[in-house]
Amino acid sequence: MLPRQSLNRFLQVSQRRSFVNATAVRPTKLFQLGILNHVAIATPNLEKATAFYRDILNGECSEQIPLPEHGVTTVFVNLGNTKIELLHPLGDKSPIAGFLAKNKEGGMHHVCIEVDNVYTAMADVKAKGVRVLDKEPKIGAHGKPVVFLHPKDCGGVLVELEQR
Repeated sequence: MLPRQSLNRFLQVSQRRSFVNATAVRPTKLFQLGILNHVAIATPNLEKATAFYRDILNGECSEQIPLPEHGVTTVFVNLGNTKIELLHPLGDKSPIAGFLAKNKEGGMHHVCIEVDNVYTAMADVKAKGVRVLDKEPKIGAHGKPVVFLHPKDCGGVLVELEQR
């Protein structure tokens, strides 16, 4: 395919997958995407999932970290250049409980990408039509501000933006 045809094909597929309009590009960038911080996996059994990554795959796992303000308990698996975040419900109003009700065995929950300024990124994506799930960023597991973007505006993927 010619490059122009490839771009047109990408835009057609993107629109079918419910990405926010990819042609609404602004002339200046207000923020820059950074590295992939982690991929989050929801699990119905945190001990079993931790043991798999630690004992079977020889991964370096953190201790369990309860985050009541997010309704989760997490364990991070260090991969050197990024991390896997294992998520388990904490409390009655955990968003992970709803995810696990639909996905009994668990599965990929979200991807987290670092940004240079989460507040600027949040304002910019909102101006471009992407729904943000919280009115203000919350402090995430790494002690930094985070915000989540609606999966229906991101091709079916829940995206977390985290301040560098």
